[in-house]
Amino acid sequence: MLSPELVQLAAVALAALGAGGIVYVLVMPYFSDERKASKRVANVAQGQAGLRQRVGVPQPLQMRRKQVQDTIRDIEAKQRAKKRVSLRTKLMRAGLDIRPRTYYIFCAVCGFFGGFLVLVFGMTPLIALLAAFACGFGLPRWLLARRIKSRQAKFLTEFANAIDIIVRGIKSGLPLNDCMQVIGAESPEPVRSEFAGLVEQQKVGVPLAKAFERMHDRMPLPEVNFFAIVVAIQAQTGGNLAEALSNLSGVLRDRYRLRAKVQSFSAEAKASAMIIGALPPLVMLTLYMVSPDYIAVLWTEKLGQAMLAAGATWMLIGILVMRKMINFEF
Repeated sequence: MLSPELVQLAAVALAALGAGGIVYVLVMPYFSDERKASKRVANVAQGQAGLRQRVGVPQPLQMRRKQVQDTIRDIEAKQRAKKRVSLRTKLMRAGLDIRPRTYYIFCAVCGFFGGFLVLVFGMTPLIALLAAFACGFGLPRWLLARRIKSRQAKFLTEFANAIDIIVRGIKSGLPLNDCMQVIGAESPEPVRSEFAGLVEQQKVGVPLAKAFERMHDRMPLPEVNFFAIVVAIQAQTGGNLAEALSNLSGVLRDRYRLRAKVQSFSAEAKASAMIIGALPPLVMLTLYMVSPDYIAVLWTEKLGQAMLAAGATWMLIGILVMRKMINFEF
């Protein structure tokens, strides 16, 4: 038998290694992507500057390109400045017309019933406290994130059709505000509510750039950002808005088809990851139902508890790694 000190030392080492792995998986790709993006932007800027010096672009075209670049830079700077999202904003993104206080009450109720059910089934108070924390803190956040993701997916499905309505309206002679009013009255949700809010803000005198900024806060999608950039550039530099929005509609449909193709290609990998992640808990539950005394040593003995903690840590790291491998960013 191993000494208790050696078992504790091994458990601490495994926990530290697991924490380091989690930090590496979650944090390092972010900094790597930031460095790569900054390097690409710098290379593109240098290449465009050198090309203008060699070719000799006319002065009016240079001024227009500079205005476009300044507009894009201002919009991106405003969006990067708002990194922390409040609970009220998350509730608006989910389409829930409730106050944060109501959400906190729901969390408290979920936590109370979760802990109470665990106590009813004969678990220890510590396990009941952990269950209450999971049900009160984790479950509502997971449900809110699922609702936000579902609402954004519905928005993307109809957003390109909404832009086509604007294109046809502008070609027929309608102003942009009237086209958005038609979308806010006849399009399906959630496109209707987003454009209806945009029209209401225009009626009370909110600038168009500010209205698009608020729309991006409620629906933080690259497609909404593209739409705001196109309209802002046209308002400052002029040009054919119908043609620009028509090209944007084609780009959005291509992005939607690409996203659907990526999801279909990665469906098998996601199913495999789900099976691999669910197999150890299912086997453990089956063994507990067949022979409880055989597997009970995992939580009755100190060595078994250390092995159970180490296995859970490595399972968590494996699930996070598989999640990074099957979630494609494009």
